[in-house]
Amino acid sequence: MIAEVKDSISIKFAGDSGDGMQLTGTQFTDNTALYGNDFATFPNYPAEIRAPQGTIHGVSGFQIHFGSFEINTPGDEFDVLVAMNAAALKDSLKSLKKTGLLIVDIAGFDKKNLRLAAFDPEEDLLEESRFSDYHFIKIDISSLSKEALKEIDLDPKQKDRSKNMFVLGLLLWMYGRNLQSVEDFIETKFRKNPLLKEANLKVLRTGFYYGETAELQSYKKEIKAAKLEPGTYRNIMGNKATALGVMTAAFKANLNLFYASYPITPASDILHELAKHAKAGVQSFQAEDEIAAVCAAIGASFGGALGATGTSGPGMALKSEAINLALMLELPLLVIDVQRAGPSTGMPTKTEQSDLLFAMYGRNGESPIPIIAAHSPGNCFEAVYWACKIAIEHMTPVIFLSDGYLANGSEPWKVKDLKDLPEIQPVYLSAEDTQEEAFLPYKRNADLVRSWVQPGTKNKQHRIGGLEKELVSGNVSYSPENHQKMTDIRAEKVALIAKKLPEQTIMAGAKSGKVLVIGWGNTTGAIKSAVLELLKEAKEVAHAQINFIHPFPENLANILNSFDKILVPELNNGQLIKLLKVAFPNNKFYALNKIQGIPFKKSEIKDAILNLLG
Repeated sequence: MIAEVKDSISIKFAGDSGDGMQLTGTQFTDNTALYGNDFATFPNYPAEIRAPQGTIHGVSGFQIHFGSFEINTPGDEFDVLVAMNAAALKDSLKSLKKTGLLIVDIAGFDKKNLRLAAFDPEEDLLEESRFSDYHFIKIDISSLSKEALKEIDLDPKQKDRSKNMFVLGLLLWMYGRNLQSVEDFIETKFRKNPLLKEANLKVLRTGFYYGETAELQSYKKEIKAAKLEPGTYRNIMGNKATALGVMTAAFKANLNLFYASYPITPASDILHELAKHAKAGVQSFQAEDEIAAVCAAIGASFGGALGATGTSGPGMALKSEAINLALMLELPLLVIDVQRAGPSTGMPTKTEQSDLLFAMYGRNGESPIPIIAAHSPGNCFEAVYWACKIAIEHMTPVIFLSDGYLANGSEPWKVKDLKDLPEIQPVYLSAEDTQEEAFLPYKRNADLVRSWVQPGTKNKQHRIGGLEKELVSGNVSYSPENHQKMTDIRAEKVALIAKKLPEQTIMAGAKSGKVLVIGWGNTTGAIKSAVLELLKEAKEVAHAQINFIHPFPENLANILNSFDKILVPELNNGQLIKLLKVAFPNNKFYALNKIQGIPFKKSEIKDAILNLLG
């Protein structure tokens, strides 16, 4: 039978947090990338290390939307739902499209699982008449997986843990893929454990051939490769792109990289990735706490390296005093904040955009710091590269904002050529400076940037610290007039960065019109998808996504003035819109806010635009 050709498919793998749904989704994504589709992913999992099994709170899901054209979101709804137990079905069925495909593991719907998911344990939840709106496939995945492993000497729990490979094999067969990439992964992952390697390979192949033997050919679909811009692509997650961006910036600046961090969700993977690259000159340091991490990074910058530290919202609160010290020292420092939901511990594995005002104002005194935000997993590379460039060339701490959705999401990323990246020039002493008998550490260039001097440089002894400094000499000064001048200079130094930034661009739509949707961070995909749909309907709407938040690009005012109304969607109570209203008071801004730990749907953005269009 010839497979039906589809433009795109959205799949959600959902099960208990121990069912391996994140691994299944990740491997399916890697295979999809090799096949040449464009895609977007949304991993969503519990905060607890051992979430309550069988309950709604313990559901772990991975959603992927892939296609033969540009894909911007993981999909408002999905075409296929794989539900490994009753709780996963209860949690996700509402978003399965009518006539979509529902695949369930029968073993996850026994009386115990029904009770844990708050169903009546005596009812037949899998009665086919309940799911007449869908294509419905019941498979005893657990039993089939164990049957395939009956000759392998593993205990029942180990055998049961391989059932996610059955699901992966079946879905790869269903979409006409081969197993090579997953087989290679299993060979590498379990190279030291031959029994587990054999078990996972066997169950993977069992699932792959099950579709044929169970005569499921009518469900086979073909999604052709996408026509992407020519180049070398790789599947990349936001945290990995961030790590590569920081490494690349240090290399371009000819600096050593020192990254200090304390483990915290969802930023820890940046430390894990950088720790792999010691042979490339990367020094990584897992500190005993957040304060030690940022102080160690400042010490590295004082010593002439690119000092960087990463965390999430709670860690930013702890680091704030030391970040202010870096501002007063006027040393380069990269501070990465991978935002998560809620104040305090909040919801560690859920996404939000609630740290922007904290990044802007969360320090004592007048303390302006540049802020840059990524807008996609792949864009984390370019955005953090620019954050490093600004920190190094303007001798200032820079806050780089990512978030849980970008950090754990993935997309095809066109690998950058080093020669295409902007140069990074550290502000070392000029020839004129080196001839001075009395070194003046706070003598400034035209951009109000002081020189970077490594300790031990001959005849350049100098003192820096957190106390207010005299304008040029750097000596401690409590003069009221001097403090006013230094405060003004620190603010003006950051403001002057705007002259060095790339111009703000329109991502979709015309350069003027009725409604401009302006976003930052992870709202990109939903906004762009909604705007592109409305453009096809001849609506006067456009989309701009901001990377540079403080300072704003110089041409942003002209763009805003070219539209009648400006919609600002944010996963917070309205933080960017506050900054925009202060900076551009003559424009008409409208807020769209959501604080649920999940990203916007395309439909939510589209409805808000239509309301503004009236």
